[in-house]
Amino acid sequence: MKNLVWGLGAVIALAIGAPALAEEMGPQALSDRAEIEDMLTRYYNDFGGAIGDHLSQFYAEDGEMILGTTHYKGIEAIKGMYASVPADAPQRKSFALNILIGNPLVVVKGDTATARLVFTEFIVEKEGDAPRVLTMGREFDHFVKRGGKWLILKREILGPKGAPEGWED
Repeated sequence: MKNLVWGLGAVIALAIGAPALAEEMGPQALSDRAEIEDMLTRYYNDFGGAIGDHLSQFYAEDGEMILGTTHYKGIEAIKGMYASVPADAPQRKSFALNILIGNPLVVVKGDTATARLVFTEFIVEKEGDAPRVLTMGREFDHFVKRGGKWLILKREILGPKGAPEGWED
């Protein structure tokens, strides 16, 4: 009986808190957030394959990728960056590359949004080998909704610590 009372109390507390969350983030913002998270998942699922062939599905024409101090502006420049990864890089010569993303924090403000997340790259050297961590880091994105579709306007990749100067969630 005691567990039932505690369980009922938890349900009531969630129900009371739920309207406040719904007021802060309406149905459209929740839908937009889900679309952005889905797009990020699809983007990372294309790694290890021909990601360059699909970049226009993810980036705005004037999109930008920043790796450290190097900026790549526009889809063609970003494609060039991916194409320039050496053939002997672990990501290219391994049997498999898988990238896990987590802790997405997506903030939607009308037709713009930001997201930050953590990523971990795993490679499998040869079929049957255990995966090993290649690298991990943090990603900070700016999105824009154009023609009803969310696209990456700016994507900044950092190491496992820190945030871009002036970043706001």
